[in-house]
Amino acid sequence: MTENMTESTAGDPAGSPTADLAVRPATPEDRPAVERLWLMFRHDLSEFQGVLAAADGGFRDDWVASAFTGPGWAPYLLIRGDRLAGLAFVRGLDGPVRVLNSFFVVRGARRRGIGLRAAREVLTRHPGRWEIAYQEDNPAAARFWARVATQLAGDAWTREPRPVPGRPELPPDVWISLTVPARPDADL
Repeated sequence: MTENMTESTAGDPAGSPTADLAVRPATPEDRPAVERLWLMFRHDLSEFQGVLAAADGGFRDDWVASAFTGPGWAPYLLIRGDRLAGLAFVRGLDGPVRVLNSFFVVRGARRRGIGLRAAREVLTRHPGRWEIAYQEDNPAAARFWARVATQLAGDAWTREPRPVPGRPELPPDVWISLTVPARPDADL
C-alpha cells in the first residue's frame, strides 16, 4: 500500500497526528478498499440525506466506478501510517472547474487535523478553480470547508446554496467556490 506514496509531512512536528499522513492516487488494486470506505462514507451521509441502504446493504456507488474509469476523475486514498484514513474523489480535471466530488475521513481519524491536511493536499495537487458541496444540515462540514477555503484562498471564496439535481425533495446543497493557487514548489 505504500508504493507511489507521496509523504505530506513538511512542517509537521514529529509525533503529530498528521506527521505520517500520506495522500496518494488510488489504483485499481485499491478498489476493494475504496468500496469499503465508500460504504462508511455513504452511511455517514445518510444522516443528512435521509437515504437508507439498498436491499443488499449497499448504497449508490456509481461515483466509485466513475472515479476509477471516468475521464477527468481521480480517486485518492488518505493513509496514516499503514492504515486507511479516508478517501477523496475529484472530477472535472479535464475542464475549467475541478469538483471535490467526495471526501471522507474515517471517524477514528477525525478532529486531529488529518482531514484539513488531506483536503489541502488534494486541492493543491490540482491548482485552479474548485467547487465543493456539503449539506447545510451538517454544521461540522460547514465549519470544516470554510476553514479549508480560508486557508487556501483567504477571503476570496464564496458560499452558495444550489438545488440538488433531480432531487427536489432534498434541501439545497451548499457549494463553496474558490481558486487554489499553484504551489511555489510545483516546478521543482
